[in-house]
Amino acid sequence: MARGKRTDLASLVHSTGINSVVDGKEAVPDPANPPRWAAAVLNSAALTAAPLTDLVANPRNPRDGEQNLEDLESIAEIQLQPALVVTRAAYLKLWPEDAGELGTAKLVVVNGCRRLAAAQKYGRETLELVVKDEVAVSRAALRIAAIRENVERENLDVIEEARAVEDLVADCGTGAAAAVALGKTEAWVSQRRALLKLAPQLQQKLRAGELAIRVARSLAQVPMAEQVARWQATLDKSEDAPGEKKPERKPPAPVGIDELTKSFKKWDVGAATLAPALFAHLDRAGVHALIAELRQLVS
Repeated sequence: MARGKRTDLASLVHSTGINSVVDGKEAVPDPANPPRWAAAVLNSAALTAAPLTDLVANPRNPRDGEQNLEDLESIAEIQLQPALVVTRAAYLKLWPEDAGELGTAKLVVVNGCRRLAAAQKYGRETLELVVKDEVAVSRAALRIAAIRENVERENLDVIEEARAVEDLVADCGTGAAAAVALGKTEAWVSQRRALLKLAPQLQQKLRAGELAIRVARSLAQVPMAEQVARWQATLDKSEDAPGEKKPERKPPAPVGIDELTKSFKKWDVGAATLAPALFAHLDRAGVHALIAELRQLVS
């Protein structure tokens, strides 16, 4: 599929969903039930293994920069999940311009690039995998497979996620089609794409957790040249707030007996209602004091 070409929504889901050629089933596509890649892949292809020398990470992997692989150190002993891969030929049919980035690898890891990196780092010689060329039926289908698991498991930082969504929209043709393919709302897709309008400095702050995503979405609506100044002004106001003196609130005037009596009559409050209310308002000592006062009144 050519990048940026508009794609019919139903045909996209048909090409990527559980009822599509990806799973070898012929059925009418259902846009209300977007694909669940992990289950579809593992249930419809045989598990095998390949030496790391035959594998290369997907050049279109939404992740960028250094990755913390400490949580995958145990892969040297046991691999808990297989990687999803496609053959070199299937991948190059979609992106022939990436041939140089594949080197001599025979297989491209679509889902499991961190597992591949961890295996390389911690000395594992082979990687368990599922070969699934049907995933490469289109650019959109392969991209969905590459990002959906990461999105669902929150493995991507918010800017990586936004870039992946932007690329998927380009392949699908519309934000609506991308939303259906990912199983997300159009609003979610729009909000992620809007973050790419942030100034680079603010994108870094967002990725580092120094800028709340709620604030980032608001700043993204401001012209880029004004965003940093607007954010700094917000910080300055926040720093000044603790030192501000708030006007003292006057204590409420005491309520007289006549006013309380009128209120009780107006509300038609009886003993059955008044007793538990007073018990909730007064502590135990206060209740005993009230009883003593009442006894004096009736004596």
